[in-house]
Amino acid sequence: MTSDHPSSDGPPGDNSCTTGRQPLTQAQRKRFQKLFDHASKQAATNNFDYATELLGQCVLGDQNNTAYWQSFLGNLRKKYKDNKKGAKLAAIRTRAHWATVKKCQVRKDWEGVFKHGLDVLKLNPWDTSTLMAMAAAGEAIELDEVPLVFLHMAREAAPNDVELNRAAGRSLRIRRQHDQAIACWRRVLELRGSDEEAQHQIGELMTEKVIHKGGYENATSSSDVKTNHEEEPAASETVVRHEASPQQKLQRAILDNPDDPAPYLELAEFLCDSEDYGKAIEVLAKGYEASGNAADVLERLEDVQLRDLRKKLHGLEREYKKTGSAEVKQEWNDLRREFDLKSLERTKHLAERYPNNLGYEFDLGMAHQRVGQHKEAIEHYQKARSDPRRKGECLLHLGQCFHHISQLRLAADCFDAALAEISGQNPDLLKDALYCAGKLSLETKNLEKAEKQLTELAGLDFGYKDVPALLDKVNELRDTK
Repeated sequence: MTSDHPSSDGPPGDNSCTTGRQPLTQAQRKRFQKLFDHASKQAATNNFDYATELLGQCVLGDQNNTAYWQSFLGNLRKKYKDNKKGAKLAAIRTRAHWATVKKCQVRKDWEGVFKHGLDVLKLNPWDTSTLMAMAAAGEAIELDEVPLVFLHMAREAAPNDVELNRAAGRSLRIRRQHDQAIACWRRVLELRGSDEEAQHQIGELMTEKVIHKGGYENATSSSDVKTNHEEEPAASETVVRHEASPQQKLQRAILDNPDDPAPYLELAEFLCDSEDYGKAIEVLAKGYEASGNAADVLERLEDVQLRDLRKKLHGLEREYKKTGSAEVKQEWNDLRREFDLKSLERTKHLAERYPNNLGYEFDLGMAHQRVGQHKEAIEHYQKARSDPRRKGECLLHLGQCFHHISQLRLAADCFDAALAEISGQNPDLLKDALYCAGKLSLETKNLEKAEKQLTELAGLDFGYKDVPALLDKVNELRDTK
């Protein structure tokens, strides 16, 4: 297996030692196997702690052994009765271990990541941050399937974690597990709505999947491509099959079975790879109609329409930078409005398709807010704030919407609640909340509150927007009293 990570064990071009892992001797393998067998017996009798210690020796000694890692995590899953949270107060008890894992990551001490990561997992085998760190370490030292073991365990605990699904999608793609990788990136789209990386990855994965199925990837010419038939077809048939490109095969598949949405989707991905969005939109529009309005095709059609609009917007931006033309600027504004409305339409469809996904409620609130539909946005933000991960951000946006419709008391309450909810771990969001709250306090002549909020913001980032001018305004108003 190859890796995108550069090796630190030798000069560029020297492939004599790419991972730093020395092969195990036969004696070492036998010793670890005996430990493993003994650990399995202990786990079978519910002696989980002893089994954990034995399996810990196995996984650290033979890091590339998938069975050892699966048993290590499986033993802990049984110990904690699959509660998805581990030991009591695990979050507090693992802090020091996690801090050490982070330091090892920075130093690229992958052995340290595994060693101290085990200390976290022993208390909480579903700790997603640690599992992701260990998966990344496994990729860095080019382990085979072990990173997928960590990512699978993490996704059990946090199936809706966007970054986790990204990491799983990348790892699965490296191992040519195309369908599973596509599923992960589709999950990212479900959670995030429009996401350029996810769209790009799905497109490339579909292309790779078709090429891999057709046997094209290692062929030096069309005659090198092998079929899966035991008997060779007639010569004329062989030429047609071998010389047909993947794109032509998909076009033929559409003609053979026009009701099947799959070839429309895959053909559109080929066209998107060359940024021929116009033709891709035509293909998907036909596929949507032919498939009886399949939801997957509509979802992809709207994605490509947004990508097409985004490409045109970038082109107008470049033209405006060169010319400064007022006409180009107006054209950009009109196209941006079209983009925002199309994005709103797409998000509505996703929210209808996945009614229990609070992420889409949040995205729908954002889409309404972008086009100035603040009352509609409020309804969706109020639903989305039930998600504890987005509560602070929802409250901030609710405050902005209430402010825009002149419900100042409600806006102030939302900003206060947002500030209480948002932690310093999200400094950008905190600065936005302090700025909005400070401006509203200044507008309502609550000078003491405005000064407190804006001073706190200035302490974080004195150059943030017009904060110095707002603080001067506070002083001016106080002096006129």
